[in-house]
Amino acid sequence: MTEQTKITPEIVAEHGLTPEEYDLILESMGREPNLTELGIFSVMWSEHCSYKSSKLHLKTLPTEADWVICGPGENAGIIDIGDNQAAIFKMESHNHPSYIEPYQGAATGVGGILRDVFTMGARPVANMNALRFGMPDHPKMPHLISGVVAGIGGYGNCVGVPTVGGETDFDESYNGNILVNAMTVGIADSNKIFYSAAAGVGNPVVYVGSKTGRDGIHGATMASAEFTDDSEEKRPTVQVGDPFTEKLLIEACLELMASDAIVAIQDMGAAGLTSSSVEMASKGGVGFELNLDNVPQREENMTPYEMMLSESQERMLMVLKPGREDFAKAIFEKWDLDFAVIGEITDTGNLTLTFKGEVAADIPVAPLVDKSPEYDRPWNLDADKYEPLFAGDVDGVSDYNQALLKLIGGPNLSSRRWIWEQYDHMVMGDTLGDGRPGGDAALVRVHGTNKALAITTDCTPRYVQAHPIEGGKQAVAETWRNITATGGRPLAITNCLNFGNPERPEIMGQFVGAIQGMGAACKFLEYPVISGNVSLYNETNGKGIKPTPAIGGVGLLADASKRASVNFKREGDIVVLVGETEGHLGASLYLKELFGEERGTPAKVDLAAEKRNGNFVRSIIETGDIDTCHDISGGGLLVTLAEMAMASNMGANITLDGDHGTLFGEDQARYVMAVAADKLDDIQEAAQSTNIPFKVIGTVGGDNLVVTDKVNVAVSDLKNAHESFFPEYFSKHD
Repeated sequence: MTEQTKITPEIVAEHGLTPEEYDLILESMGREPNLTELGIFSVMWSEHCSYKSSKLHLKTLPTEADWVICGPGENAGIIDIGDNQAAIFKMESHNHPSYIEPYQGAATGVGGILRDVFTMGARPVANMNALRFGMPDHPKMPHLISGVVAGIGGYGNCVGVPTVGGETDFDESYNGNILVNAMTVGIADSNKIFYSAAAGVGNPVVYVGSKTGRDGIHGATMASAEFTDDSEEKRPTVQVGDPFTEKLLIEACLELMASDAIVAIQDMGAAGLTSSSVEMASKGGVGFELNLDNVPQREENMTPYEMMLSESQERMLMVLKPGREDFAKAIFEKWDLDFAVIGEITDTGNLTLTFKGEVAADIPVAPLVDKSPEYDRPWNLDADKYEPLFAGDVDGVSDYNQALLKLIGGPNLSSRRWIWEQYDHMVMGDTLGDGRPGGDAALVRVHGTNKALAITTDCTPRYVQAHPIEGGKQAVAETWRNITATGGRPLAITNCLNFGNPERPEIMGQFVGAIQGMGAACKFLEYPVISGNVSLYNETNGKGIKPTPAIGGVGLLADASKRASVNFKREGDIVVLVGETEGHLGASLYLKELFGEERGTPAKVDLAAEKRNGNFVRSIIETGDIDTCHDISGGGLLVTLAEMAMASNMGANITLDGDHGTLFGEDQARYVMAVAADKLDDIQEAAQSTNIPFKVIGTVGGDNLVVTDKVNVAVSDLKNAHESFFPEYFSKHD
């Protein structure tokens, strides 16, 4: 195809547009578009950029609180953390590219989310990730796992931003469509935040960073379609990253941001120069005129279509104050980066592109954004479907020791050491604790202060599939619990909503239900959504992934010296269970890992209990009265106790009445704490006075984890089982 190509129905379809959407383009322009104009509409109206199937429902999420400085709509969300400081964060997907080319797909996912954060004036201080792979025995998984982990480490380590935590799950639904969700958190001065709305007719529009190539063309469109057997042929749509250039770009941008030269700034992410220019012009209510001859290019004979749709990495677009071009250029040249004035702001309201002295495209900006389709797609959701399972509904195990060893040594609960040892999690020197990922939430000190951010990512796709509303609630509530268990006050979330084909009513029903559950939890817990991303069409040959609304939570510890971690600290401490145990086994890891069954619905999330129990636990940590706490999640109480023992190389003697439901049930709103004997009475009295379920279940000490007459296993045996999965797996697949 060339710029003079006649637009046919086939070409329209190749661009991911329906006939009805093309009619809307004709109406918006009042004429037939040329190929470049069609390409611009196709990426701006893609699912990835326009959220056309999801925005109707996303509008229902709570996004405001007294501490929210900026909610959804900008590059990232912003919360106030006191002392004229703000935390800026977002989570995004790079699923399709990572399946096609795992190293570059994952690496450029990290690079893109870093740019979203430092675009707003923040220095990135932490990276997280949420990874979903298919079954370990699938023939593609060794290549995909090793490539994704190497890509995340290769990019983050070189940029010098610590990767401090995340999650990795395995399920057969991801065999043909893995998920790679990346999150970055940054810190900025509250009075020095940068936004993307362009302003000032005649102000220069400036391109900075790397040169533009042909990599990533149609990346946004590819990310908005399901996979087929020939999807690996789409490698040219995957971007190529350069973390060393990104590091230079961070430093150059932050140096320029220390001046008064910038009016607006936007990173070139999905849809590259198209989305950045359109979004800046749209938010400012202005037009852009760009001379594409001035765009720095690393390949010869690039066309306007290719330049506008390229997703080459490490590039930014900014509007400068007039007369500040030379000042800015000197900074970027010092950092060995391209700098080019490629246009100016106009009052036309159009995106006008010139190339070799001719107009290559002239599109009204407003319809690219305001008239993008918004679909209320048909959806089916059985909100009343509840099939709770308890011990009497599920087979028991004959050997609790072996059951525990199998769970903690299996793919979904085994140690992730093989993964996080490939990440630099201590660079910058502010990672707290022992610095190793694996706690309930990662803790990163706010540099130069005694405050710390608590950061976590969570989702239980089994729950969302079994009951989308409760699963959506639980994903939010678990991040809230994980932050709380460290002593942090949860402040806000970002999300990455990964689902299958929204044109199927049952998939759209999963999405709608999950949004309803998330919204209810965020509202009740005063834990708003400030940024996020939607990734749909995660399917291969019509088979979708489990619904996976990954939640990234951020909280604040006002005094980082008063914090808790999962490991036991002292022999003789009293082990306490907070929260009610009913023994819910529906959609549990116990069923899936030990019996190969996925049935029943998860425990309902009692948001009042979540808030009440969590606020109590946090209050005890904040006083400094406890320093050991772990929330109970997948695998239930027994797995939680095993994780605490393994983290400390210290056993415990536990007395529990009950059955496999008591030990492995996944009831919500629960924590295990270790309390010094001389503080137990006061803490227990405080719990009773506020009606907090509080039960003494044992003491810390010895070399074994002992639970009544059911479990007696050496901590060393637990650790051997826990640590062996990944090393043994890759020793077989070298």
